[in-house]
Amino acid sequence: MIIYGEEDNNHAAFLSAAKDVKSVIGLMNHQELLTLYSLYKQSTLGDNNTPRPGLFDIKGKAKWNAWVSQAGKTKIDARKEYISYVEVLLNRNK
Repeated sequence: MIIYGEEDNNHAAFLSAAKDVKSVIGLMNHQELLTLYSLYKQSTLGDNNTPRPGLFDIKGKAKWNAWVSQAGKTKIDARKEYISYVEVLLNRNK
């Protein structure tokens, strides 16, 4: 099914941003990576409804908490925010 309009344009820009951000992944700090991860997950899956990782899974808990912090944000809004965030990261690392 082909969808035309804002959502379709955002989806193409989202896919492009997800591809482009790979060039600066190694230049990002921990918080930037978590923000990027959480916006990507919210954009693609919506609210986090997975069980919280165990006590000793520090990395998993950080990612889980970051995603939960995006709760309530629509996929489209998260996608727009992801695109804007990637633009900031790319421009900063030119």
